[in-house]
Amino acid sequence: MEDFSSVLGEVLRGKTAFLGIGNTDRGDDGLGVRLAEAIRDAGVENVFIGGTTPENDVTAVEKYDTVVFLDAVLSRGEPGSVVLMEATEIKALFPQVSTHKVSLGTLAGIVSAGRGTKVWLLGVRPVSMGIGTDLSETVKETLSVLSGLIAAAKGKAQERSERESVWS
Repeated sequence: MEDFSSVLGEVLRGKTAFLGIGNTDRGDDGLGVRLAEAIRDAGVENVFIGGTTPENDVTAVEKYDTVVFLDAVLSRGEPGSVVLMEATEIKALFPQVSTHKVSLGTLAGIVSAGRGTKVWLLGVRPVSMGIGTDLSETVKETLSVLSGLIAAAKGKAQERSERESVWS
């Protein structure tokens, strides 16, 4: 099996947008927003901060080839573990029940329906989502690793795109 950075590199090919989702006042639920801020600060382009109302960014992100939702998700695995799934999986796992006004599944369907945008979810299993708490140390560590991987993958994708345009 390919390593995660290779898989991530393939997902991030083409014109990609990132949408940070979550509530920064609820501990690890703020992961998506904090990760979006971290990759934006690292120089990654096309980063949107949706927070608790990601549906407000649909028209901005649906023009991209790929949109990656960044969010804390209750998934299998240990706290701090990472999941990467495409739109069909998102719709199946998150059909309507959500801590957001619009579920991730519904949001994925809306974004992908427009012009065939590929939608992915890069999620991290939270430790705690208590009101008034900060990110847990476990999730902070995962955030740090992911922000480095995303910045590196986007850098490689940009180099590859520039090389391909020279040969076209």
